[in-house]
Amino acid sequence: MTIVTQGCKLNQADSDVLARRFAEAGYSIVDAADGPQIFVLNTCTVTGTADAKARRALRSARRSNPESLVVATGCYAQRAPLDLEGLEAVSMVIGNSQKDELVSIISSVSPALVSIPECSAKPPRDNGLDTPQQNQSKPPQSLRTRANIKIQEGCDQICAYCIVPKVRGRERSIPVAELVEQINHLVRMGFKEVVLTGTQLGTYGFDLHDASLVKLLRQILSETTVPRIRVSSLQAQEISPELLDLWENPRLCPHFHIPLQSGSDPVLKAMRRRYDTQTFATMIDIVRHRIPDAGITTDIIVGFPGEDDSDFQESLRFSASMAFSDMHVFPYSPRPGTSAAHFINHVPDVAKKERAAEMLAVANLGFKAFRDNQLGTTRAVLWEKVSKKDRAYLLSGLTDNYIRVYGRSHVNLTNVIVRTQLIEGKDGHPRAVMI
Repeated sequence: MTIVTQGCKLNQADSDVLARRFAEAGYSIVDAADGPQIFVLNTCTVTGTADAKARRALRSARRSNPESLVVATGCYAQRAPLDLEGLEAVSMVIGNSQKDELVSIISSVSPALVSIPECSAKPPRDNGLDTPQQNQSKPPQSLRTRANIKIQEGCDQICAYCIVPKVRGRERSIPVAELVEQINHLVRMGFKEVVLTGTQLGTYGFDLHDASLVKLLRQILSETTVPRIRVSSLQAQEISPELLDLWENPRLCPHFHIPLQSGSDPVLKAMRRRYDTQTFATMIDIVRHRIPDAGITTDIIVGFPGEDDSDFQESLRFSASMAFSDMHVFPYSPRPGTSAAHFINHVPDVAKKERAAEMLAVANLGFKAFRDNQLGTTRAVLWEKVSKKDRAYLLSGLTDNYIRVYGRSHVNLTNVIVRTQLIEGKDGHPRAVMI
């Protein structure tokens, strides 16, 4: 079988768990090109483009393997199951609310379709997922070296544009002891980095006894030995001095993804975001003062209903002034079930496309400036990908502050953290010189 993931790191974390459960149940995880008898697509529905991408992937899976069981799960399956059930390509639709039962549901119908091994669970082959394999002291080189760990999901904030509360439900946190156990298991298998994922990480633990994100990170630092810990996303208003104090420990990666969504205060208010640009800018300044070389990435929506030219120009100027190390730019996409879908003054698609192009130009300038500023510095790189040319290994990895770098070595450094000096590469990507 194959599991393909679309969308966010939270979806990736869910797919990691599903792959492990299927392997434990006796299924072999294979690449999509290997002709799987079962194809599972973990869908995203954050935009209309994401929906279209899911439909294309499902149809492609059916064309490639006409006799296979094609299963749609994830957020699109939760939001609009009837839409997906209407596709001839789809055999089964299972939303997020039933995702934990996916293995048993498929196993109940798969005997007529596939031959499940009667022996003990086979370890999954590489399928492009950060999937821990069972009964191994460390992951094989074909696996990625970072694991996504879901610490929380659901959202109670109900932003005007966002479908996540509809497809992920109310906020709920995973107990601290369970997370520590998961991370220690991954460490025993050889993983060198964990990425803590969730919908609303800053409010982690509100539904648990004596728990918070600060306390969780302290416990992970004290009760695990994982070399690198990355926090996937934080809201500006939820970053506190107490939280930033923890980054004095070098195991916490100096990379902060802080969604802005708009640099216009009227648009932020219409979006029902819980900060204004002054609050956001103040927090960015604090982060940079405390952690000078931190990579700071963000999300931006252009063309939100009611965003006029002056709002957009204000958003453009503010985004440029923040000098983000990277920006994910999204043209606004109406989501059925959200309040913004009923707003008036929707921005024409042509204008949204033009604004997205302008914002992407700002994003590219920030992307290049941050990387140029890091040239000559020495950073810890976790090498993830490798190929061999002649007698040298060609490597690709991530710095702790989230810069993709490339290097050469006479030894295979996959899944090894190495102090490296960043130099300018001929292709525009930073190169690494091993220290």
